[in-house]
Order: sequence, then C-alpha cells, then structure tokens
Amino acid sequence: MIKSYITGFARIGEQRELKKVLENYWSGKVEKSELLAVATELKARHWAYQKDAGIDIISSNDFSFYDLILDTIFALGVIPFRFKNLNGLEQYFAMARGNKSAVAMEMTKWFNTNYHYIVPEINKTSTFKLNAEKIIAEYNEAKSQGVKTKINLIGPITFLALSKTTDGSCAFCHLDEILASYEELLKEISKLDDEILVQFDEPIFVTDKGDKLTSEISKVYDRLTSVASNVKIIFMTYFEHALKAVDEVLKTKIYGLGLDFIHGEKNKEALAKIAASNVVLLAGIIDGRNVWKSDIDKKLALVKEISSALGGKDFAIGPSCSLLHVPYTLKYEEKLNPEIKSWLSFGVEKLDEIAIIATLANNKELSAKQAEIYAANKASANSRATSKLIHDEAVANRVKNLSKFERDTVYEKRIKIQKEALNYGILPTTTIGSFPQTPELRQVRNAFKKGLISKEAYEADIKAYIDDCVKFQEDVGLDVLVHGEPERNDMVEYFGEQIKGYAFSQNGWVQSYGSRCVKPPLLFGDVSRPKPMTVDWISYAQSKTKKIMKGMLTGPVTILNWSFVRDDKPRSEIAKQLALCIYDEIADLENAGIKIIQVDEAAFKEGYPLRAENIPAYEKFAVDCFKLSVSSASAKTQIHTHMCYSEFNDIIKTIEAMDADVISIETARSGNELLKIFKSVGYKQEVGPGVYDIHSPRVPEVDEIVGQIRALLEVLPKEQLWINPDCGLKTRKWDEVRPSLKNMVEAVKIVRNS
Repeated sequence: MIKSYITGFARIGEQRELKKVLENYWSGKVEKSELLAVATELKARHWAYQKDAGIDIISSNDFSFYDLILDTIFALGVIPFRFKNLNGLEQYFAMARGNKSAVAMEMTKWFNTNYHYIVPEINKTSTFKLNAEKIIAEYNEAKSQGVKTKINLIGPITFLALSKTTDGSCAFCHLDEILASYEELLKEISKLDDEILVQFDEPIFVTDKGDKLTSEISKVYDRLTSVASNVKIIFMTYFEHALKAVDEVLKTKIYGLGLDFIHGEKNKEALAKIAASNVVLLAGIIDGRNVWKSDIDKKLALVKEISSALGGKDFAIGPSCSLLHVPYTLKYEEKLNPEIKSWLSFGVEKLDEIAIIATLANNKELSAKQAEIYAANKASANSRATSKLIHDEAVANRVKNLSKFERDTVYEKRIKIQKEALNYGILPTTTIGSFPQTPELRQVRNAFKKGLISKEAYEADIKAYIDDCVKFQEDVGLDVLVHGEPERNDMVEYFGEQIKGYAFSQNGWVQSYGSRCVKPPLLFGDVSRPKPMTVDWISYAQSKTKKIMKGMLTGPVTILNWSFVRDDKPRSEIAKQLALCIYDEIADLENAGIKIIQVDEAAFKEGYPLRAENIPAYEKFAVDCFKLSVSSASAKTQIHTHMCYSEFNDIIKTIEAMDADVISIETARSGNELLKIFKSVGYKQEVGPGVYDIHSPRVPEVDEIVGQIRALLEVLPKEQLWINPDCGLKTRKWDEVRPSLKNMVEAVKIVRNS
C-alpha cells in the first residue's frame, strides 16, 4: 500500500489574504479578532484542498502568522529578555519586527531557499516554559472539520543547531531542558487521539553541519519515542540527502522517516537499510521547490524503483519539502500563454499529481477528474519536449563563442582611477537602491499595466516620484544617490519582464518572510535582452542632480536563484545567458554616463549547495557569471554589489574572487561580527555594512547609529567603509525612511568630525 502525504502547506493564502490582514493589523486598521478570523478561514480552506485531492496524511501546525521557528521559540517560552515585558501577539510580532524600544531578532535564510526564519537567541541563563496552546488548538480545529492531521513540529536538534548564543555559550548545553519541554508537549498531544502522528522537521541533517550532530539523534529520539505509545514520530528531512543521519534514525523507535528523492537523489542508497527496518519511508518524489509539472509516468517509474528496493514494503509519497516554497494555485492565471501554463504545477495542482501517482501505484482506478489531469499531463510532457518557445540558436551560439570573461584592469589600479574620477570622501553615504513602494505608486503601475492610464501619464507620475527621491536625498545630504526604483515591482520580475525567455504569473506569490511575498518569474527558455532595460530611467534621474547617480541592476546569479528555472538545462548554462543580458546593460549605462553601477547579488549565498562536495562547481559558475556580467565596465566605472542575510565566513574568499569594487552587506542585527570576517582575510575592496535594520519599522536614533559606525571602525579603516542601511527601503514607509536616513547622515557627520 502506498499512501500520500504533504510535508507542509503554504499559509499566505491563495490571494495573499494573510499578508493583507497582517499588514492591516500591524497598522491598526483591523482588530485581533479579524486577524484570527482570516487565519481560521485559511486553515480550513487549506485542509479542504488537501482532503478533496485525496491526500491521506495532512498536516496541522504548518500554519504561522510569521514563521514556524518563531512559533517554536514562542511555544518553548525561550523569549529574549528585551521582550519579556510583553505578552501574546504583541510579544510575538515584536520579536519578529522589533518595536520602539527593542531591536527585532535576527532573521536569515532557511537553508538554501528564499524563505527567511527568525533565529532563536539563547544564553546560559535561558529558560524554557511550554505553551502548547496553538499546537493543540490547530489539531482540534482540523479534527472538528473532519480532518485528522499529523502535527508538524520543528525538531529539537535543528532548533538548537540554528540558534545563536548571545554570550558565547553552546546552544546544545540546553538540550536536556528543551527535551523536557518537548516531552511535556508530546504528553499533551497524546491526549488528543487514540493514535496520532507527529512530524519532527530535522533538515539540519541534510547539511555537513548536521553530519557532525548525528550522535545526538539516538539520545533525543529514544527519549521522545518513549513518551507515549500512541504518538508515532516521523523524522522529516528535505533539500538534500541525509544518509549519515539515516543510520542513526534506524536505531531508534521512530515510526517514519522522510527523505527527499528530488534534491537528494543519493537517498536511494539508504533504501536497503530502510527495507530491513521497521521504519516507514515517506518519500519526497514531487519537486516542492519548482513549478514545472511532474511527468507522472516518470514519477511512477521512480515509485516502482523505490518500492522494489524496499522489497514491496508499504511507504508513502509526497512533495520533496513543504509546498510553502511554490505558488498556491494556477486557478487565477488567466493571462499566461496557454502552452506555458500547460507546463506548470503550483501547490494545489501538486496535490493532484501526488494523489494520482499514489492511485496508479496502488493499481486503483482514477476518478474522472484524475483521468483528465493525467491525460493533460502526458500532453504537457510532449509539448515541453518539442516547443519552439524554448530554444534560441542565436543565444546558444553567443554563449558558445564567449571570449571575454572578466574586467581588463585589476582592483588595485581600478580603485585609484575611481577615487580620482568620482571624488567621494571618507565614509561616503548611500542607500541600497529602492525607496518606499507606496500604495499610490503601486496603483499607478497597476493602472498602466491594465491600460487604464496612458504611457505619458504613467511616465509623468514615475518621473515625479524620481524627482521627489532625488530632492529628498540631496536635502538630507547623501553622497551617492539612487533613483528609488518606482518603475519596478520586484528586483527580479522587473528584469525578467524585459528578457526574452521569461513568462509571468498573475498570482504566483511565494512567502519570503512574515507578510513579505515575492512573485518569482518563470524562466522557461533561452534568455536574451532585446533592448536596454534601465538606461532611460537612470539617465533621467542623473539629469536631475549633479551628484553621482547609481545605476541599479540585479545580478545574473540572483535572477537565476529567485526565478523558477527550467529544469531541462544545466543552471550554469542558464546563468551565462543571464550574465550576457547584464553585460549588455552595463555597457549601455556606461555609454549613457553612469559612473557607479550596482549589480545586486542578494541571493548569491542562497544558491549554495548544502553539501560541501557540491560547492566548488556552484562557486565556479556563480563567480564566473558575475565577473562575466560586469566585464563590459571600464576601469573608471565603479561596480558595487549587495548581498543579503549571508553567513560569509565560509565564502569570504569566493566574495573576494567576485572582484566587485564595493560590497554592501546586511549586518545591523549582528553588530560588527560579520565585518570581522572581512578583516580576517585581508579583504581589499571597499565595504558598506548596514548600519540600521530596514526589516523593522523602528527609527534608529543618531547616537545608536554613531555607536554602530564606531563599532565598524574598530574592524576596518574609514577609507574602506561606506555607510548605508542594511537593504533596500521598498518595504518601509516614508515616515520611517525620512528620519532614519536623516539620522544616518547626521551620525556620519558626527563621526567624521570626531
């Protein structure tokens, strides 16, 4: 018997209902009761979709108002001291977003995805106090609707492994305390039903760091499996193989083991061991991180291969990871090219794929709806293999005949030329690029896209916004200006819309963090740039000021990593095609007189493989493609790049190899610790560490920023530092941005004069 399961489901809502109510709640436009009502409606709908598709094992506690790690912090009661005076949702959201008196908790990328989690803070004196209210309530909520769920929890080892200690202590010194809380939780869960499945997410074990923690598995799960006989525990991994962990898991009394057979094909090597055990396999066979339809016939062959290796033993099939990482449904996609749409499968559609594969694998008859979907699936596979939309011979030949791969002049010579030409002083100030995307601005873009206003009216409004941005920056005293990006919806989508080989969904939103959603474009074929993408707007902005105006581009690796990318060609080859698009754009910007060009690689680290064995190949193509993309710039043109939420200690040499003239990075939530890595390797290029956190609505005081700058100067000399916010300002409001930047410039003046 082959059952179907879902690792976890999206929670933002099929039309971003959660995003909208969260932002209204934060702004005081709706009460808590409305927030809770929307959450209740969404959970019911999500469970119903899964039940109606015929999924056997559905999750509860995969819903969150912000982030599941934050939920776990809250449930375990391990609250940082600065938030202890708060309670309930006020405390919960303050931890994520900060408030007037407390900086938000650190946030970073969830493994190698574009999702962000809140980093737990622990020290020697941390205490744990269980609050299981949400977990219990959601299970009962689903049960009242006729859905018996498995309960999803973040595993204790992964939780501690992802925690940071604020006093240099070891997070794992709290292992016994956290286990006591989990044991207490399982006792509460055991009262809910005669038999209940509990999924412990332990993705840390698909990493090299996790391989060093496998000795903890027996210690932890021997205790947890002994709490209650009616609680069956699933040890869930995803994103890569977990071969070393499998050996230890099989020594415990675990009920089920979840493995990813899409991004961790090596997991097949564990099948013989699982066959000889009492553990039930949950096999991730549908890609939970990409949007292309699975070829059902090929997936059936994979299921049969797994079944044969298991000796015919019962197991379950599902997605490779939570469906949080793909858009919700194709239901609202009315404008996509029908041929391209026929190749796609979003979250709800993947439910049908899983159920159909399970039905066929069990030799059962498909329903009429399933038979129709199966027939369309076969037609889609044939269409995609032969479509003329995908292949472009001119692009292939240009990549094949490449002869220039990097800039002509070394950094030491370039920087001397640039300092003389650009004449910026000590601690130059700038921003990362974007300014607030106001409701009025979004309305203008939407109206133009829908044909409700003329091109002339649209351009007049965009120019007016740029005028305001330039005047504000000049008034506040910034040294290097930006045009504010009012014409851009998203840093990848904007470029994708102008690149051949891309398609765009209307409603393909994916949660990045909290209420922040992105709509990754669909890279389905060979890509090229038909015409300049940014030159007109940047040139207009430069015409409005005598100060230097930065050109703003998104780098090829980030465009790749933040797109849903075709899976029929090596990513390294696709990245070269994208690099040539940026190469051409830089040449045009330089010819237009733009002297500084920022090529953002916010997702450079995000694309890193989770296993060291696969890193060299990624680093080579990622660095090569960045260098190729900027190689059209002359020595006098200064190339900046920006990276978000990255642990740089293990890739600092790779960043150095990228050979950008200036790199700006997010450091405000981590003090100057990140910057010390740059000093330790003798990093030569200039650095712009973020001096305040833009992911929080709070406005930093002048003294606070002065302290931050002085902390930076303890690490790097003033001649090497730029001063800027952590990241782009598009998600902030003007009444936060204006005083924050004014305080930043004032702080720089104080430090310069001290």
